[in-house]
Amino acid sequence: MRSPVIPAVLAFAVFTLAGNPSLAAPAKADAAAITASIASPERPQADHERDAWAKPQTLLTFLGARPGMRVIDYLAGDGYYSELLARIVGPKGRVIVYNNGGYASYVGQELAKRFDGNRVPNTLLKVGEISDLKLPAHSLDAALFVMSYHDVYYAPENASGPMGDAAQMVGALFAAMKPEGVVVVQDHIATGGSDPGDSVKKMHRIDPEAVKRTFERAGFKLDAQDDTFRNSEDNHSKLVFDPSIRHKTDQFLYRFRKPK
Repeated sequence: MRSPVIPAVLAFAVFTLAGNPSLAAPAKADAAAITASIASPERPQADHERDAWAKPQTLLTFLGARPGMRVIDYLAGDGYYSELLARIVGPKGRVIVYNNGGYASYVGQELAKRFDGNRVPNTLLKVGEISDLKLPAHSLDAALFVMSYHDVYYAPENASGPMGDAAQMVGALFAAMKPEGVVVVQDHIATGGSDPGDSVKKMHRIDPEAVKRTFERAGFKLDAQDDTFRNSEDNHSKLVFDPSIRHKTDQFLYRFRKPK
């Protein structure tokens, strides 16, 4: 990736355990708030078009999104989910829109346009490397990774190593979560047993079991999974950007919870 060129706006700061294919619906999710956020006429038209394949109702319900939450959209990209979350959590909540330098360089103009002019006021934009991100202890109700968790293993061109260390990142999130806080991860599935560094480099995919191990070693418990985004026709052999599979890869959706 190129060196980050960061606009000024970026510089400030069901459902049972794994295996059930049913739509997961935590009791705390506010269905009305989620529906209203998705339907908002203030959202960009491109976001409404994206809804068809992103299925935000499913993911936000699985997260348990509701007013008053404090959430981090981790490696948030262009802020599609950040804006949806901000409209749900409302004025008493807060959404941290976090990107590292590489992500910020790639989506800077889009992100600035989305959040400029205090358009979505209950957001805090953060840019910094994964190892440098500081989150206060017990400050978050939830965290969200949408097609971004695998990138912690990705080594940009001319970089000395990957974007971050998965164990360090997840450990820091564990400390930042309130008791019973949740982390939702959606990502492209790699062949079982594959090394994350290899599968991410070649295809931007990751073995779900590798994700589970990292979260469980940090102290999280696998709380639930949802199979809405599974696709048996994807044999995990193609780059996720291949036109024949783009936006319809075989994907896992996990929710991890910090114990009381």
